[in-house]
Amino acid sequence: MSEIEEKVQKNNNGAFVAIIIILLLGLGAMAYLWSSKNSDLNQCKTDNAMLNSDMDGMNEMMSGYIGGMSNDLKTDFKEMLSTYDALLEKDKSKADSINKQKEVIAELLEKVERGNMNARQLFAARKEIETMKQIMRGYIVQIDSLNTLNYKLTSDLETTSTALSKTEGERDQYKTEAEMNAEQVKKGSKLQAYNFSSVGLKMKLNNTTEETNRARNTVQIKSSFTLSENPITPPGKKTVYLQIVSPEGKTLQSSSSNIVTTDAGGVPYSDKKEVDYQNERIDMAIYYKLNGEELSKGNYKVKIYCQGQLIGSDSFTLK
Repeated sequence: MSEIEEKVQKNNNGAFVAIIIILLLGLGAMAYLWSSKNSDLNQCKTDNAMLNSDMDGMNEMMSGYIGGMSNDLKTDFKEMLSTYDALLEKDKSKADSINKQKEVIAELLEKVERGNMNARQLFAARKEIETMKQIMRGYIVQIDSLNTLNYKLTSDLETTSTALSKTEGERDQYKTEAEMNAEQVKKGSKLQAYNFSSVGLKMKLNNTTEETNRARNTVQIKSSFTLSENPITPPGKKTVYLQIVSPEGKTLQSSSSNIVTTDAGGVPYSDKKEVDYQNERIDMAIYYKLNGEELSKGNYKVKIYCQGQLIGSDSFTLK
């Protein structure tokens, strides 16, 4: 073996020795840790056994109170269920969340009624019921607020309805007064026709006309009159309608479509004329051409209409 080979062999032996030492140290550390954890585990078991023993002792000591505690819990659970039922009657909008709480209470009540809960479990149930009572109080406050709000809204609605009724009453009163005023204005603005002269006219040889009282000679009927002065009537163009009624009660008309709307309904008219009324008195005349129509003897009535109102009347006789 050469000198180089001897050096390599020595180095390898040294590495193996170092690895073995490291492994031995690791095993020793692991053994120590296992021993320590095992000791802790044994201590935990011992402590747990002591706690269980203490728990059993406490349960045994509390056994005399468990019955009363269970009854108290049953009463609380049942009262909570009744309260939730009352809340549901007041407000259905929270039915889902309230019913979930009722399910939890019913499950706890069933456990308590089975009578197999120890003191620790009963204390836990007592703690849980206190939490659930807080939730229930929240529902009570919310629903009571809603009821108060509903009452306020109802009260506001009644107040609004009263105010509305008062307003409607005032409106109706104003409407009545306005209608009365309008009627007064209408009456006050009514024109009057007076100074009547209604006659028959015959044709002369020179194609002019003159008055006649002979029915067979009449070719035209003329009604002249005066429109009164009235400062209330709105000025402007106004149409004046002439109605001539024969002794037989028939209106003389050049067309059956000659109908004017008045306060008394549709009235047939004989002829009409438009005038420019400026609130001053106007003398005017309206002519009705017979166009070959033969007239009967007797008394003829003349009526004048303007602005939908009868404003004057006259009569004349043909022999």
